[in-house]
Amino acid sequence: MILMNNVLLAANIHSDFKAIAIGKNIYSVIAPSYGLPTPENQGWNSNSYFVVTDTGVLVFDTGSSELIGDEIKRAIEAVTDKPVRWVVNSHSHADHWLGNAAFSDSGSKVEVISNKAMLATMKTDGQPSADFFFKVTKGATGKTHLMYPNSLVEQGGKRNFGGVDVEFIFSNDGHSPGDIMMWLPKQKIIFGGDVLNSEWMPILIDHGNVGHLIASLSVVTKLKPTIVLPGHGSPTTVKSVKRDAALLSQVIKQVKVAKESGKSQAEVIAQVTAKLAPKYSDSYENFAAGIKQQVQTLY
Repeated sequence: MILMNNVLLAANIHSDFKAIAIGKNIYSVIAPSYGLPTPENQGWNSNSYFVVTDTGVLVFDTGSSELIGDEIKRAIEAVTDKPVRWVVNSHSHADHWLGNAAFSDSGSKVEVISNKAMLATMKTDGQPSADFFFKVTKGATGKTHLMYPNSLVEQGGKRNFGGVDVEFIFSNDGHSPGDIMMWLPKQKIIFGGDVLNSEWMPILIDHGNVGHLIASLSVVTKLKPTIVLPGHGSPTTVKSVKRDAALLSQVIKQVKVAKESGKSQAEVIAQVTAKLAPKYSDSYENFAAGIKQQVQTLY
């Protein structure tokens, strides 16, 4: 059954893993689905990006399984014969880093970059998440080998990768412990993982900090990026960042007031949805479900 599912993965989605140029030597590999891994999406539900430098390839996020990582690697090889030398993991949620192992044989040892908080969470949650993804996709993700980051960066760290200047920006656990955004100051492009969004609602997680998330969106806004690359959905602009900050600020305020007045969670969901729908419902594909999830998390 596992072998059959692996064959189906190659047959069904191999052709969809295409590198799309979004800037000089910068490419996106956009997942066509959103939400949890399923047998239908075969685990491919998050975006990856890569930068071709003078001396090798820098990858940002590797997908939700080793098989997905293999497909991303093939998409890179269709663009360049330079080896992948660096991988940056945006955060510890499994759909963004379980593909790391696909790059373990890319010539010399690949540097996989994260920070202390992210790495600690990966080591706690990695294997249970891989097992869960395998189960819910009915084996389509295959047996993923865990490849943890081997290089740690600090807040505000700066690097030059093959002639490309990069700055690392932490969200201070805005979405999850150890979120990293990658800023290319010369190109004015920000790689955001799940801190940044386009057509999908911001995701609030119990182990995130919504106040820090809003503050991080403010930091990104001040950078004035020309291209914003989210963890899910299409590339977008800084307008989406401003929109998300405004939305979250309103949700926090209204949940606090409604809860203090003694309203139930269901009543708060209905109230916040009604107040914000006129302005925001057309801006997001999943407004109703997203508002419900945000209120439940904040309540």
